[in-house]
Amino acid sequence: MPGGLPGEPLGELARRRDALRQAAAIPGSDAHAVLDAVLTELDGAIDALAAGSAAVAEDIDPGAGGPPDAVRAERRLLQAVFQQAPAPLLLLELDGTIRRANTRAAQLLGAPTGYATGKSLAVFVDLPSRAATATQLAAVARTGKARQSRCRMLGPGGPLDVTLSADMIAMAGEPSLIIVTLLEDEARPAPERKEPRPEPSAAGAAAGIHAMVQRMDMVTSVTRLLLDNSTFSEAVTLQRCARLLAGEIATWVVVDVDRGGQLRRQFAVGPRGGKADGQARSVRNTEPAPDSVCWQVHATRKSVLAAHADAGAFGAAADGAPLLLTMGATSLMCVPISDGVTSYGTLTLLRLAGEAPFEIADLGLAEVLGEHLGIAMRVDRMFRRRSEVAEALQASLLPARLPEVPGLEFAPAYMPATNWPEISGDFYDVFRQGEGWAVAVGDVCGKGQEAAAMTAAARHAIRALAHSGGEDPAGVLATASDVLLAGDYDERFVTAKLAYLTWKGRKLHVCLGGAGHPGPAVVRADGRVEILEGDGLPLGLFPGAQPPQATLELSEGDLLFFYTDGVTEARSARKGFLEDRLADELAGVAGRTAVEAVRAVTDLVAEFSRGELRDDVTVLAIKVGTAPDSRTGRGAG
Repeated sequence: MPGGLPGEPLGELARRRDALRQAAAIPGSDAHAVLDAVLTELDGAIDALAAGSAAVAEDIDPGAGGPPDAVRAERRLLQAVFQQAPAPLLLLELDGTIRRANTRAAQLLGAPTGYATGKSLAVFVDLPSRAATATQLAAVARTGKARQSRCRMLGPGGPLDVTLSADMIAMAGEPSLIIVTLLEDEARPAPERKEPRPEPSAAGAAAGIHAMVQRMDMVTSVTRLLLDNSTFSEAVTLQRCARLLAGEIATWVVVDVDRGGQLRRQFAVGPRGGKADGQARSVRNTEPAPDSVCWQVHATRKSVLAAHADAGAFGAAADGAPLLLTMGATSLMCVPISDGVTSYGTLTLLRLAGEAPFEIADLGLAEVLGEHLGIAMRVDRMFRRRSEVAEALQASLLPARLPEVPGLEFAPAYMPATNWPEISGDFYDVFRQGEGWAVAVGDVCGKGQEAAAMTAAARHAIRALAHSGGEDPAGVLATASDVLLAGDYDERFVTAKLAYLTWKGRKLHVCLGGAGHPGPAVVRADGRVEILEGDGLPLGLFPGAQPPQATLELSEGDLLFFYTDGVTEARSARKGFLEDRLADELAGVAGRTAVEAVRAVTDLVAEFSRGELRDDVTVLAIKVGTAPDSRTGRGAG
């Protein structure tokens, strides 16, 4: 087209059309400016159709030699005039990239002259005006004709309404450029030059000190939040931290976490109420794009500060609209969430157009917080792995299921301590012994992996010795004690009860050996309760110890109730012990099934202690039914 540039790709026109459509939907957008830009694009399309798809390029002879001294001197003069011109001036490439900004333009933008170089002019324009401004600049580049429009720039003190004038300039042997003038709609008088006074310096120092104190307070608040995270929950940690930051140093806070090598959106928090809630949902439901700043920071583990961010830097929503436009954000910084070794994700902070852009000091604070979050996530995952290992090890210490024994009903229960998330030392076991059955219940002093090792040794030693011919429980416990003494268990010990159960006619004969373990309780069918004494010395403590042994008989309907000291030592809010009420409570389960009896006692323990268990609770109830027929092995009908 005459006096213009080669035809631009159709995709560029479509991109600006979409940007104008999105800009029209932004709250606070200037409908007049958007409409003017739409008409400008229409004019451009008409010109293109009239001129055809072929563009006319002007042939320029670059010449063979460099400019003479007079030309160089003239250029230096023009550069000085440009730099010191009383109006804000910008030189742009044809794509809108700032090539040079003079002093007044840098003052208007609130940035050093070199800061703007290489950035798109659009990043310094308020969100509702960006699409229209881009269209006007594209029209100048396409037609070579001057254009003027109103827009709102992002100044250091907030958005400024300006009149933007743009025109094409061409020099022989040089690419064409666009020169832009920015004039505030309401001119403000220039401040008078005065000698510096101590008051402004003092005020500036006070402001600096206040900012430092505020940042230190933020670090302290986040550290306290992380230390108070008693749940050891990664999701809770990230959510609480994001909410805290969103209320203090940023309007939007977004956390993305690496899940199996893919960066996933974990949490996003911003303004509340009205459209802001829908915006937050849109951000949360949009996964980080591979070309977004989040992926870049996560991949390189290097922070990014974009005081004036490009609209596409944070990716696009499902409808194609840039997320920064949806959020109304213009300033962005993104830091890795890392413990110094592993990168767990990214923390992105964003501010709106009317807020001060982020500075280097803000980036330093964000990097410290990202490191703290990384350490907290490492600790959370460490505790989670330890918990999973503990659960797996705990499960290995208890039988997966109890055998079905004719004439007997077994019902076990285990409740871990609430204030000590470690592996328990409690165990129980039921296995065949000779012509009858054996029941073992015990508790190891202490918790953790060392206690678990001793628990496994005690349980399997008792079972092996009973299988290999241990004729009485006391002898089995005595030998098991010698086995534990031979091991290196750091002076730990085990309390245990071992009972041999055999039928003698219609009665169940119980031979009971004890090694310092409480109980068991005998609950007769008629409601009488007898709690047996916890006699004998613990296993693995003294060589040559001889556990005592006792016998008793149970009839149909009787209940034998084993338990660990977690039951007797359960405490109420008034510091009372459940042991004082145990006999009365057990009387209430007389005649019930073993399952019902166990459920009643565990419910009582939880209610009595209000869920605050000082120790693990293990119970095993044995309900005596009808004696089995000796010929069939089944209970008599």
